[in-house]
Amino acid sequence: MDDLHDPHHPRPVRPVPHPLGLPGMDHRIGAAFRACGADPRVAGAARVLSWAGEHAALWLAAGLAGAAVDRPRRGAWLRGTVLTAGAHAVSMGVKRVVRRPRPAQVEPLVGTVGRHSFPSSHATSAAAAAVAFGALGAHAVPPLAAAVCLSRLVAGVHHPSDVAAGAALGVLTARLGARWMRGGTA
Repeated sequence: MDDLHDPHHPRPVRPVPHPLGLPGMDHRIGAAFRACGADPRVAGAARVLSWAGEHAALWLAAGLAGAAVDRPRRGAWLRGTVLTAGAHAVSMGVKRVVRRPRPAQVEPLVGTVGRHSFPSSHATSAAAAAVAFGALGAHAVPPLAAAVCLSRLVAGVHHPSDVAAGAALGVLTARLGARWMRGGTA
């Protein structure tokens, strides 16, 4: 009797081939980012960034702080904060329509509020804040926003296409509201 038919000999594990196209790319890129979370320092940073970006809290706090400190442009900071919150709300609405499940092939580093993945609301609010607050001279916001976006991949709670779509939605929202944010009409 050969090993494949012997009930006492375990069958060899054969790797499951990755799907082709976007799902395959999402899987490979997502797995590579999630593997970075094996380093405890990277995992810790991803957890902190994910926590800070929950419900756009980091960006709302940044916008309110900017309004408090930069009195001459208080209105622009507050409108940028509203744009960021609006982008986050839009992403939550899209998420409820699309209903894409979160990645199942990796163990997540953080818990999530919801079970739907597309688009990443963290990425949406981060990108909106990067555009809005970056236009007001907050040069630290864009790199921090990029770190929040990447943290969702390292944490294993989003597919890369979720993060890309969320970031695109955030940029689009902030760009559409840019004139209003500067004090003009929408």
